[in-house]
Amino acid sequence: MNKVGEAFLSGFITVLLERFISAETYNLVVGKKLGPELVRRLKTALLAAEALVADAEQKQFGNQLVKKWLDDLRDAVYKADDLLDRFCIKAATQKKVGTFLPSFLNFEERQMVNEIEEVVRTIEDLERCKESLGLEKIPTGSSSWRVPSTSLARGNVYGREDDQKALVQMLNDNNEHHLSVISIVGIGGVGKTTLAQWLYNNAELMEGFHKKAWVCVSEKFDVVETTRNVIKQIHGGTCSLDDFNSLQNALKEELSNKKFFIVLDDVWSNDQHQWRNFITPFQYGAKGSTILLTTRKENVGLVAQTNYQPLILNTLSEDQCWSVFASSASFPESNGSPALEEIGKKIAKKCDGLPLAAETLGSLCRNHEAEEWGEILKSDIWEFSTNDSKIIPALLISYYHLPPYLKRCFVYCSLFPKDYKFKKEELILLWMAEDLLRVSNRRETLEEVGSKYFDDLASRLFFKEHQYNDDYFVMHDLLHDLAIFLAGDFYCRLDELGEEEVLRSLTRHLKSGKFSVSKTFNSIATLESLRTFLYVNDLFSMESIASKFKYLRVLSFTKLDVVPNSIGELIHLRYLDLSMTDIKTLPESLCSLCNLQTLKLYYCRKLATLPSGLHNLVSLRHLDIRRTSLEEMPGKMSKLNQLHILSSFVVGKHENNGIQELGGLVNLHGSVEIKKLENIVDVNEAKRAKIMDKKHIDELCLEWS
Repeated sequence: MNKVGEAFLSGFITVLLERFISAETYNLVVGKKLGPELVRRLKTALLAAEALVADAEQKQFGNQLVKKWLDDLRDAVYKADDLLDRFCIKAATQKKVGTFLPSFLNFEERQMVNEIEEVVRTIEDLERCKESLGLEKIPTGSSSWRVPSTSLARGNVYGREDDQKALVQMLNDNNEHHLSVISIVGIGGVGKTTLAQWLYNNAELMEGFHKKAWVCVSEKFDVVETTRNVIKQIHGGTCSLDDFNSLQNALKEELSNKKFFIVLDDVWSNDQHQWRNFITPFQYGAKGSTILLTTRKENVGLVAQTNYQPLILNTLSEDQCWSVFASSASFPESNGSPALEEIGKKIAKKCDGLPLAAETLGSLCRNHEAEEWGEILKSDIWEFSTNDSKIIPALLISYYHLPPYLKRCFVYCSLFPKDYKFKKEELILLWMAEDLLRVSNRRETLEEVGSKYFDDLASRLFFKEHQYNDDYFVMHDLLHDLAIFLAGDFYCRLDELGEEEVLRSLTRHLKSGKFSVSKTFNSIATLESLRTFLYVNDLFSMESIASKFKYLRVLSFTKLDVVPNSIGELIHLRYLDLSMTDIKTLPESLCSLCNLQTLKLYYCRKLATLPSGLHNLVSLRHLDIRRTSLEEMPGKMSKLNQLHILSSFVVGKHENNGIQELGGLVNLHGSVEIKKLENIVDVNEAKRAKIMDKKHIDELCLEWS
């Protein structure tokens, strides 16, 4: 597990303090349940601790005691947030049903008050440690370091003219061989992928190739999966084949007597046996066929069968690094400020010749003055060092200068594997469920705020558009390493745990992965404060999850047959993904989840009905029921007036589930499919659906049987 903590705690504390500003929260919870004195102590303790966080964030790097202080404070803030959330939900539920339990039945509430008192004491004790740790209250500064969202456009390739010529020469020489393997070798962030992209997208150089494919391989070289991905890239679609023999024969069929150019990006394996199995179908191509590898390990290309010595990418010179920085910072080629240029060249020098570092820092410095560039240059983080050389100070500085709300969103991405293809809309739904989005005015939706956050991170190069599919975004390996580094013990991916490693009690966000988690089953069961549990397999039943993880906000399954009544006990749940499972029904208890924002039932082919009380999910914003077997919608759908996305609506034959129920859904966006239109018997029913008033729908599909 990672040993370094979190530099976004101040943002989390700010969110928690905002709870006290809400009049509704105060009236429901604070005034009636906690009492003014406990509320005052909690607010005072949080404010006092928050004032120290900025100093602690910088001093934690290299000081384990400060890092431990931050861990303990963050753990306490998580607990306070969970307890306040539970109080709000309980109080709102009591207000809704109009019942107030006698005091002797309110044991759970009294227990929660005791837990909050314990949290307050913990934060107060931590604040008193400031002198022994040398922590001071320092101003956080007024600059937002905001940059425009135009830097997604690809820039020039700087300082690689000789390397480009060498690649072109190798490509031209390949025409005498049936298969050649070229490898580009260099350290992380030096520009291997950028150079490969330049070649792959050069129309003149690619002329004459019949087949092309680009596949990210990454650290775990799975021969079967990589073969399947090559086929999918060539087809531009899906591949339903499973066994290796069928995949190899299919690939041989695709490549036989064809001249192809295949890029395998970020290869780590030098296992000769794996490569011998993988490479077989590629040997049936026409003369001039080429595989281009990018790798950090020189011996990978040699093992993979090659006619050439690897192309070693060296780091850039100081002048070249300055060119990358200046371009990313939009520094004018002429009439630029001499003061800025002087500081900028010193910053570029500190990037150690890595174009990724120069580009990322340049995007940070865009539209800022010399004084703010000077802050970057003088940062103590440049002195940061770790045994894990993957963490580059320049990237850490770029992260440090993110606004607090973006820091939390970036670190959340550590839950996903390297080379993961992020879908913007999907990530926004998860951020929303984790309460990471802050609406500043009533005219903005949570989805719009999430889109701004994502675009802001992309403008700072924390995300880049996928090269061949603009529906997806990717994160550079080194930035992914940084996210994991900063996430510490609070985030965990089970498939990255070593054999001897165990889960820490601090873990709040957990991703299971595709394989069995039996070895960690017992340690997972102890994580009572877990907030995120992604891709749960059949080792955990829904009943066990509901009984053990009462604070869950995000839950998704890979395998599930039955959803039990106990799902209604997960009152904190905001996001539930049951897509592609074998469920046939959903219990009525699901409809008590008043905080549920996202319900994904995509490709639940056996699902024929939805619970009749679905209209009680008053917070529901996204409902995905594509590829299900629903015969009709439940009644009173018009009451779900927060719905932002409704993938489809199956018109029923009754008054309360007919087409007119769409009339109340005024906030629908995106694509909507309306099925079983033959059930409309009166034109006035259709008019009452008010389809023409739904200005944000951009695609409408109408279906009759």
